[in-house]
Amino acid sequence: MENNAALPTEFREELQRILDYWARFTPDGEKGGFYGQMTNDNVAVQGAIKGAVLNARILWGFAAGYNLIPDAAYLTMAGRALGYIMEHFADKEYGGVYWSVTAEGAPADTKKQIYALAFTIYGLAEYYRAQPLKGALDLAVSLYRDIEMYSYDVQRGGYMEALTRDWQSIADLRLSEKDVNEKKTMNTHLHILEAYTNLYRVWPDPALGGRIRELIHLFREHIVDARTGHMRLFFDEDWAVRSSTISYGHDIEASWLLVEAAEVLGGAVLTGEVRELSLRIAVAACEGLNADGSMRYEWDDRGIVDERHWWVQAEAMVGLLHAGGVSGDAEYYRKFKAVWEYTKQYIIDREKGEWFWGRRADGTIMEGQDKAGFWKCPYHNSRACIEVIRRLGADSAWR
Repeated sequence: MENNAALPTEFREELQRILDYWARFTPDGEKGGFYGQMTNDNVAVQGAIKGAVLNARILWGFAAGYNLIPDAAYLTMAGRALGYIMEHFADKEYGGVYWSVTAEGAPADTKKQIYALAFTIYGLAEYYRAQPLKGALDLAVSLYRDIEMYSYDVQRGGYMEALTRDWQSIADLRLSEKDVNEKKTMNTHLHILEAYTNLYRVWPDPALGGRIRELIHLFREHIVDARTGHMRLFFDEDWAVRSSTISYGHDIEASWLLVEAAEVLGGAVLTGEVRELSLRIAVAACEGLNADGSMRYEWDDRGIVDERHWWVQAEAMVGLLHAGGVSGDAEYYRKFKAVWEYTKQYIIDREKGEWFWGRRADGTIMEGQDKAGFWKCPYHNSRACIEVIRRLGADSAWR
């Protein structure tokens, strides 16, 4: 096999470029926290709403970066995000976090989107790993208990998507306009699993461990299509499937996050079973790979949506490297390298920093998209760098 010892250095340097971009361009020096939106040309959109998910992912990105590279500047940025979340996003009256706040930090959309609570837990737990601040862990545990109290479906298992500020039923449960308005989704369950796994690392509560185990069961029982290996995306409260769309990026992301959860719980039998499942999901996700190395966005009733989004390429790298490690099949490693080569050439913005939102099938940049915003965050790409560095450690067969 070729010598790939330089790859961890490449990814380390890319991680530093990503975090340095966010530290340089996105702090809101006038109103506090971070700008809610940045154009592709690194111009802050004045007055832009600030989203809970963006801020939680900024918190996670800098905390995770510090946990790999103990640069004090990263911890400072993580602390900035933590302080803003605790001051402006945490609902001190009803619990949970607001979906968004104004540019000045006042509540804007006060609904309790469980996806946002999950990402806030994820970021808080990562910060606690970097700096064991009791307030960060206390808020994470409080949000976990809010999810369990108000979102958990006692009768059918799983979690409802959203509620009002005071935890009542809400008509529009969607994360975004493109989503189906249903009670349960793969996406929210995946990120609750991810958040609970990270919380369990710092707070190994038995009840939390039980919920992680139950979430793995729900993926095996309801979310992963046993026939195709793809993830089903939308469900009613009884777990009836409400969409035929395939998300290649979520497929490949789930393949490794499920194994991570099983490994954190421990137990050879469960971990072995989930690793086997992860390979079936990875095989299905590879249907989304293009000849140029990139991974497509999704398939829906109209056919393939052949856009190459930044986050899909990031998750593809981790998932393919994971599949190679589990299976020992070097073909997955070849595919991982191909995605990385595509990403270096076409997704990373060498001129203005960070990563483009994506490219169309004809290779043109997807214009009018954010560099930072409600959904464009230092999370998928920074995490991909961290995971690749970890998986290409000194004992890796792929070095």
